[in-house]
Amino acid sequence: MIAIMSKDLISTFRNLPGTTRRLPASAFLFHQDDPVASVFMVLEGAAELVRHQESGEAIVLQRAGADTVLAEASIFSQRYHCSALATVDTRLHAVPKGVVRASLRDDPEFSGAWMSHLAREVQTARFRSEMLSLPTVAGRLDAWTAWHDGRLPDRGRWRLLAAELGVSPEALYRELAKRRR
Repeated sequence: MIAIMSKDLISTFRNLPGTTRRLPASAFLFHQDDPVASVFMVLEGAAELVRHQESGEAIVLQRAGADTVLAEASIFSQRYHCSALATVDTRLHAVPKGVVRASLRDDPEFSGAWMSHLAREVQTARFRSEMLSLPTVAGRLDAWTAWHDGRLPDRGRWRLLAAELGVSPEALYRELAKRRR
């Protein structure tokens, strides 16, 4: 789920000293167990945090679009707990971990914006957990649309919606077809 971040955090994070990185679709930004060196904001494109299970299945932990901080929890870790890859051609702002930590310590405005962002991320995670506990596609879709002010994404993004709902694209399409009748 893509969260909307406060304009304060977006502009402040973009102004932190760092570098711009470009990744083609399907390229990895980092791998699980790599040392954490930077915190990233997606400027254009999209990236996902993915953790691979022993069974080989992948769990998407975060979908980050433009103006979204990717893997913000890694700021307090030595190593990444998952992998990040671009889902489309993506441009990111990479800020050294030490710079972000110093800003959190020394800049009350940045700290407040960061805490507000994390609070929204907790709310979103709790929503996702509750939504995924619903037993039917209809219930999950109702919850998702209520969380998103009654709006569905564009038709070209329905496969991503199915993934967020934890259902097959076909099950989502069947539910949407029922609702059109």
